[in-house]
Amino acid sequence: MFCRIRSLRIARWAAIQAIAAAGLLGAPGTGFPAPSEIHAQFSLRGLDGRAVTEGSYPGRWLLVYFGYTFCPDVCPTALIKVGHALDSLGPLQDRLQPLFITVDPARDTESHLKQYLTAFNSHIVGLRGDASQLAAAARQFHVYYRKRGVGNGEYAIDHSSYLYVVAPGGRIVRVLPDSLTQAQMTAELRQLLQATP
Repeated sequence: MFCRIRSLRIARWAAIQAIAAAGLLGAPGTGFPAPSEIHAQFSLRGLDGRAVTEGSYPGRWLLVYFGYTFCPDVCPTALIKVGHALDSLGPLQDRLQPLFITVDPARDTESHLKQYLTAFNSHIVGLRGDASQLAAAARQFHVYYRKRGVGNGEYAIDHSSYLYVVAPGGRIVRVLPDSLTQAQMTAELRQLLQATP
């Protein structure tokens, strides 16, 4: 177990270094680009096959996360927090649309992704895209992801892990780290949702 945890931490550190090398991090000391430097634009497909863009949810806040269902720890942990935060928000959750964009569309089929997300919260919507659509969305959000072989023909995907809060109208107002506790995430979202009519 220790070796597995240690290898996951090493892989995550390698992913962070790759993000930095790719120039996706902000200036030294800032950690990540300011929300104003990130563009909440994407053209993907919902699990029903229909085209979905950032404008498909007019008047609603978006909570966007890039990940994949075979992720061993980071993605499920983030989604558990999102699910609990939604439950804690009560009626306010109706103003928020959480979106899970898979970086592994080959394995994350429509049916598999739907079943996976329902286990966390039925309000989370899964989105998929082909390689070019996914790459374009990732560039807009400054998301890093890279396929990595783990032996026996299997692979994992190293990826950055942030939650992007997008205000109605398409402006990113918060980039939340996955290290936030569920209580902190709920407080951040509640503050934003209550501040607008």
